[in-house]
Amino acid sequence: MFVVVDPADITAWEAEEALIEKLSWVDDSEPTRKAPSLPDIESLPAGIALSLVLATVDVRQLSGRDRVRYLQAQHRANAAANGALLDAINAVAEAYDELAEDIEDPASGASFEIRSALRWTRKAAESELVFAHTLKVRLPRLFSALNQGLVDRNRAGVVVRHTDHLSVGHARIVVDRVLDDAGRLTTGQLSEAVRKACLETDPDWMQQQRREAVKDRRLVSWAETDGTLSLLLAGIDPVTGRSLLDGIHRRALDLNTKDESRTMDQLRADVAVDMLTGGRPVTNGRVHLFANLTDLIDPEVKAAAELAGYGPVLADIAQQAFRQLTDAGWDWSVLDPDSRMPIADGTTRRRPNASQLRKLRTMHRACVAPGCRAPVIDCDIDHTKPWASTGRTATEDSAPLCRHDHCIRHQSGWTYEPLPDGDFLWSGPLGTSYTTSGRDP
Repeated sequence: MFVVVDPADITAWEAEEALIEKLSWVDDSEPTRKAPSLPDIESLPAGIALSLVLATVDVRQLSGRDRVRYLQAQHRANAAANGALLDAINAVAEAYDELAEDIEDPASGASFEIRSALRWTRKAAESELVFAHTLKVRLPRLFSALNQGLVDRNRAGVVVRHTDHLSVGHARIVVDRVLDDAGRLTTGQLSEAVRKACLETDPDWMQQQRREAVKDRRLVSWAETDGTLSLLLAGIDPVTGRSLLDGIHRRALDLNTKDESRTMDQLRADVAVDMLTGGRPVTNGRVHLFANLTDLIDPEVKAAAELAGYGPVLADIAQQAFRQLTDAGWDWSVLDPDSRMPIADGTTRRRPNASQLRKLRTMHRACVAPGCRAPVIDCDIDHTKPWASTGRTATEDSAPLCRHDHCIRHQSGWTYEPLPDGDFLWSGPLGTSYTTSGRDP
């Protein structure tokens, strides 16, 4: 049992001594005792009190579930510490700004100071200085969330990177739209959410950016230090790109027999090289687009649609795509503009999917395991209720899981169940539970 000291009752320099003295196990004299339990660390704000409580705990004395709680608390504390470090970098820069009348380049002086004090490279110091300044001046609400441990450094970096092309006003609008959910999303999911918010906040600018990028499309090569050559195809249309990738992946799957010694990565690379060198052509891959009905009907609507496995795309891409539904390999879903629920779906392939499979692909964008973004078209369909016990296959008892997470679900003690709102509750062998969703962020 812990006795937690209210940080408001002590000064900063008294905190450590007081907490170490008052935080103790009950009945230390017992030769054997049950694993101690953590106090209510979830309610402690990221700061000195939380850090000191964690510093007095031996994580390996805790139960499995409390070790996970400790991990989550350390993550919050580390995020807040990263915010404090960036704030200190800003403070050093401000000290140099105060010398502006005496020195010619305060920014370079601050960067030199930081790299000298922290033994960083020039590039690292300059990069961190720009990042810290961007958070404080351009995105103050995001900076505040980092300092409070509500988002971590990686998530803050995702938001900064994907909004640096926007005006300050539009960038702050995007932050306001995604920040409440940022802590529960993986960096990949957050990237999608931010890109979608950017598209919907300033669609005209994003459309202009896309057109310029397409104009600058190119094939780039460079020599690697290991004697190989790398190729990069940049600036291509996302729908074309996803179709190409899926076609290569499908061909690699066909080649991946029990006698095949190559890995899937090697097979995909070999298929791509074979295609480029005039060998067997790759057939069109499968593409799954989601869009609101009004976005398809009204050409003036510029809201974002979604391309499974890629993320948000401008609505004009979706409009062009849906006008080409005779092409092989298209799965399509039309959503109600208010509820975002599917009102129509289908496939244009010669041999269509079963109705249940199509409905599942409409309901879910990706694997429903925590943090996974594998497109639903690449997933196994898993029975949430074992088929052996029910004797039936029903949409409401099925969910998409990628092959990796499908195996984990059966091999490592994890279970999950559908919730009424369409989410899934995952439960682990340590007594932990997580709510996750295959829907778009």
